[in-house]
Amino acid sequence: MPLPVLEAAMVLTWSSGSIGMRFSADYAPVYLVTLWRFVALSIGLFPFVAREIRHTPQPVLIRQTCIGALAMAGYLAGVAGGVQRGVPAGLAALIADLLPIGVVLISSCLFRQRNPAIVWAGLGLGLVGTLIVCRDALSLGGAPVWTYGLPVAGMLSLAAGTVWQQRSSHCGTLSPLSMLWLQSLVSCPIFFALQASQGCIAPILSAGFAASIAWSVIFATLGGCGLYWACLRRSSSARVTSVLFLSPPVTLVWAWAMFREPLSWLMALGTAISGAGILLVINRIGGEGG
Repeated sequence: MPLPVLEAAMVLTWSSGSIGMRFSADYAPVYLVTLWRFVALSIGLFPFVAREIRHTPQPVLIRQTCIGALAMAGYLAGVAGGVQRGVPAGLAALIADLLPIGVVLISSCLFRQRNPAIVWAGLGLGLVGTLIVCRDALSLGGAPVWTYGLPVAGMLSLAAGTVWQQRSSHCGTLSPLSMLWLQSLVSCPIFFALQASQGCIAPILSAGFAASIAWSVIFATLGGCGLYWACLRRSSSARVTSVLFLSPPVTLVWAWAMFREPLSWLMALGTAISGAGILLVINRIGGEGG
């Protein structure tokens, strides 16, 4: 399948994650939904990945486990934890959408990877477009100051996992499905501990809770995360993450379709600016790895 088609599907499903969190908030705490999301994935995917996992060298499994702890558990614990403690959802989503800049910063500062000025210009345009799209959803809120660091830590955790995955791909890796299974498995005890520290870990027997789990499993994880890793196998981290600057406007379309939230021409303008920035990045680095 052509890479742009995969990237379009990735943006569509990745954007469903925020909608799933909003939908599930009416039925259960976010950590509880996330815990049972990963339990369902760990059980459901195992028959499909058991053979590959069994034949994968142990060093690869250990490395992918660590990457999964950063990219899945660390990311969601930070972003969802911030929202749960009072950080406005719009602001938390905006911080999470800074992932392209986080990836480039980590690559540049830790690994001395040089990026041309046009890449930074593209990332800057993407950020400006995202700020315009999210303008009406942003507020500082009244949460304790330290909680605003949680979404930042979550975004940087995913950025670190992304860079690690890209730089170690030549040492052996797993298929996207096996990566999702391993990431879900390592996330289970982490979210078990997080939810147990706040309340009951038993699932809630309701249609709303079941629908929340199904949404996050099918769209956010198998769709968004699975396609994210699939795209990274075929292109550079700078290109793939820059495409996620289109996530905010697509999220707003999701919100319009599901919750009848209004759309505006200002959102369209921001989307166009982000798109221009993405084109700069894509035209410069193309499909090269990095």
